[in-house]
Amino acid sequence: MEYKKIKPKKIYEEVTEALHEMIRNGQLVPGSKLESVQQLAENFQVSRSAIREALSALKAMGLVEMKQGEGTFIKEFDAKQMTFPLSTAILMKKKDVIHLLEVRKIIETGTAGLAAKNRSEEDLAAMTKALEEMKRVKGDEELGEKADFQFHLAVSSAASNPILSTLLDQVSELMIETMKETRRLWLFSKQTTTENLVKEHAKIFDAILERNEEKAQMAMIEHLENVDNILNKYFFETTK
Repeated sequence: MEYKKIKPKKIYEEVTEALHEMIRNGQLVPGSKLESVQQLAENFQVSRSAIREALSALKAMGLVEMKQGEGTFIKEFDAKQMTFPLSTAILMKKKDVIHLLEVRKIIETGTAGLAAKNRSEEDLAAMTKALEEMKRVKGDEELGEKADFQFHLAVSSAASNPILSTLLDQVSELMIETMKETRRLWLFSKQTTTENLVKEHAKIFDAILERNEEKAQMAMIEHLENVDNILNKYFFETTK
C-alpha cells in the first residue's frame, strides 16, 4: 500500500491561513489597515519575508489590496467584482440557448418579485420609459430590442440587490443576443404580434406597480415561457 507523503507547510502558508481565518471570523474587517510588515513579523514571530509572501498570497486571492505609500488593506466586498465567465460561443448550440432561457427564468422570476417589493418611483419611471419606447419603435427591430432589454434592466435595478444585478450584468451579452433572436422569432411568429410583446411587459410592470410580488413573478415566468415556446417551436421546425 502506498501512502501519500505529507509535506510540511511553509511558514508563509501558515501565516496566510491565520490571516485568512481572521478575515473570515471578522477580526480583520473590510477596509481596515493591516499592521506593518515589521509589526506582523513580530506578532507572528516569523521573518519579514514570510509576511511579504503571505500578503502576496492574500492579494492573489483577492482578499487584500496594497496601496503604494499607504499600506495593506482588507478589501471590501464588491458585488461588481464578481465574475461569471460566459462566452457567446455557447449560443452556437440550440440546447445552450434553451439552457440560457432556463437560467433567465430562475433569475428573472425572483428578480421580478423583489422588484415588486423594493421598487422606487425612479425605477417605475425607468420601466415606463422602456415600455413607451417599445410601443413607439414598431418595425425597428434594433431599437425594439434595446427597449426590451432596458425594461429588464430596470426590473433588475428595482430589485435593489447588487449581487443579483451583477449576475444579470454578467450574462447581459448572452441575454442580448438571445433576446435579439427570440424577439425576431416572436415577431415573425404567426401566433403573436408586437402588441402582444408589449402587453407581456406591461403585465409585469403593473404587478410591480401594485407591489404584488407573486403576481410579478407569475407575469415574468409567463412572459419567459412564451418566449421559450416560440423558441422550441422554431427549433422543432428547423430540425425537421
